[in-house]
Amino acid sequence: MDVCRPEDISPPATPPSLFSSVVTNNVTTASSSSSICSKKPLSSHQQQQRPTSHRQFSENNPALAYIFDEEQLDHIRHLKSSFQQLTPQQKQFLLYEIINCCDSSQLTYLNSLIAPRLKIDFLKELPIEVSLHVLSFIDDPKTLARAACVSTFWNSLLRDEATWKSLCMKHQYRRRNSSICGGELLDPPTQRLNFSYREYFKRKYNIASAWVHGGDVKVVEDGFGEELVTSLQFDEKFIVVGCDNHRIEVFDTQTARKVRTLEGHDGGVWALQFKGGEKHDPERVLVSGGCDRDVRVWDLNSGELRHVLRGHTSTVRCLKMKDKRTVVTGSRDNTMRVWDIERGVLLHVLLGHQQSVRCLDICGNMVASGSYDHTARLWDMRTGRCLHVLVGHISQIYAIAFDGQKVVTGSLDSQIRVYSASTGQCLATLQGHTSLVGQLQLNGNTLVSGGSDGCLRVWDLQSYECTQQVSAHDNSVTCLQFDDRRMVSAGNDGRIKLWDIRQGRLIRNFSKPAKTVWKIQFNDTRAVVLMQRRRADNPDQNRTVMEVHNFDLEQVHHQRRRQQLSLQKQQLQQQHNNNNNEAVPPTSSSSASFSSLSSSSVTMMDTDEP
Repeated sequence: MDVCRPEDISPPATPPSLFSSVVTNNVTTASSSSSICSKKPLSSHQQQQRPTSHRQFSENNPALAYIFDEEQLDHIRHLKSSFQQLTPQQKQFLLYEIINCCDSSQLTYLNSLIAPRLKIDFLKELPIEVSLHVLSFIDDPKTLARAACVSTFWNSLLRDEATWKSLCMKHQYRRRNSSICGGELLDPPTQRLNFSYREYFKRKYNIASAWVHGGDVKVVEDGFGEELVTSLQFDEKFIVVGCDNHRIEVFDTQTARKVRTLEGHDGGVWALQFKGGEKHDPERVLVSGGCDRDVRVWDLNSGELRHVLRGHTSTVRCLKMKDKRTVVTGSRDNTMRVWDIERGVLLHVLLGHQQSVRCLDICGNMVASGSYDHTARLWDMRTGRCLHVLVGHISQIYAIAFDGQKVVTGSLDSQIRVYSASTGQCLATLQGHTSLVGQLQLNGNTLVSGGSDGCLRVWDLQSYECTQQVSAHDNSVTCLQFDDRRMVSAGNDGRIKLWDIRQGRLIRNFSKPAKTVWKIQFNDTRAVVLMQRRRADNPDQNRTVMEVHNFDLEQVHHQRRRQQLSLQKQQLQQQHNNNNNEAVPPTSSSSASFSSLSSSSVTMMDTDEP
C-alpha cells in the first residue's frame, strides 16, 4: 500500500531550484534502503520512449520527474500550451479560479515568485541622461548617500561628476577670498589636478557639519600667563598674537605649538598685521606697533627684524597694510604716517585729525580713518592729501569699515553713519543701538554691527534697513566676524556664540564660558579664540588661554594617522637598535672597560659641548 498518495503531495513553498537538492537526497537514501513511496524514477527504457517535447520539458525541470508521472507531465505541458493560447481576459479568469483553490502556503509561494517580478528599477529602465536629470532634483546630500546604497547601478549613477557639481552650486560651495586672514582660502577647483566635485562636496559638507556640531580643539594654556591680548591674525601656517607684555607670540597653526617669540618692543603691542604666505609668494612680512611709538617690520617666516620705523610721538594705536611694501599707521599723536616698509622709509605724514586716531581701513590707494575728534577722513595714500572730512557724529569714533564705495563709522553716540567715498556726503544714519558701536564688518551690501548694549545688528545697505537684530550678550560685544553662512561673536560676559547669519538664530555656544574674551578670528576650516579664564588650581588667579578649532576633521584624521605611523617607525627603529646592541657581546674585559670608558667620554663631551 502506498504511504504517500498523489493527492497528499502539495506544491512546495519555495522555488523548484531550491527543492531539487532535497529530492536528490531522498533518492540517494532510497537507493540504500527500501523506499516507502511507490513513485520511483522511470527506467532508461521508459525515458527513451518519451516524446521529444516531453523530454525537454522534464529536462528543464529535472526535479519534476520525482513528483509527477508521465501522464501528469503531459497534462501540465498541455495546460501550459492551452493557457498561452487564451486571451488576456481568459487568462485572468483562469488565474482567478486557480488562486481561489490555493491554501495559505501555496499563496505564500506564489507571492515569493510574483513580488520580485513586479519590482522595476525605474532609473535603470530610463536613458542615462534622463536618470541623471531626475537625480539632479535631489538637494539633500543625505538622500543621495542613501540612494547610492540601493544598488550597484544607482551607486555608479551617483558617481557622475555633473550631479555633484550641481549640488556644489546649490549649496554655494565655491572659492571664497578672506581679506581678514590674508589670502585665498581655497584654490579654484578646476585648477586642481585630479579634482573631483564629489570629493570636494563631501569635504565641504563635512566641514559645515563640524561647524554646527563642534570640531577638533587644541588648547594652549601655558603660552601667555596673565597678559592681555591686543591683536590676532592667522593663516594656514602661523598664528600671530600681540600682547601688552611687549611680546609677539608666534604659533604653528597645524599643531598649536609655539614657534618663537618676537621681542624688541619696549611697550605693549597694540596693533599688527602680516601679508604674504600664498603659493606664489611664500614670504610673510609682519608689521607691529605699540606703546613704545615704534613701528617694527619683521620677516615672519624666520623671525628676523628688518626695520624699526620711528616718527610717532605717542602710542601707535592702529595700522593697516596695503601690500608687502606699503603700510599706514595711526597714533594717539593725532597723525597718520605712510611708510615704505620694503626700504624702511617714511613716505607721507597725514595731518588733519585733532585727537587720537582710533581706527583705519584701506581699499586700493585710499585709506579711511576714524578719530576721537568725532570725524572720519578719507585720504589718498599716493599723495598724502585728505580727500574728504566726514562729519556728523557727536562723539568719538571707535570703528570704521571701507570698501572703496562706502565709508561706515561706529561711534560712542550709538549711531552708525554711511558716507559716499566719492562725494563725502552722509548717505544714511543707522539707528538702533543704545550704546557705543565698537564693532563693524562690511561685506558687499551686508553690514554687521556690535555694540556695548550686547546686541548684534545685520543691515542691508541697499535699503539701509536692519534685517536681523540679536540680543547676543549680557555685556559689550568685544569681537565680531561673519561670512556668508555664519557669524561668531564674543562679549565681556565671557560667552562666545555661533549664529546663522541668514536667520539670525543661535547655532550653539562656541566654547566654554570665560571671564573675558580678548580676540576671535576664523576662516573656512579653523577658528582661533583668545580668552582669559580662572585657573582651576587657584580661582583667584586668571590666565590667558588660546583655543584652536579645526573643522576639517578629515585632515585631522590624516595628521593623526601620520603621527601614529611616525611614532611606530621610531619605536621599530629603537627596537632594532636595541637588538643590534644586544647581539654584539664583549670579547674581553679590557674591551668592555674600553667601551664603557668611550661611552662615558662621549656622554661627558656631549654634556660639556655648548
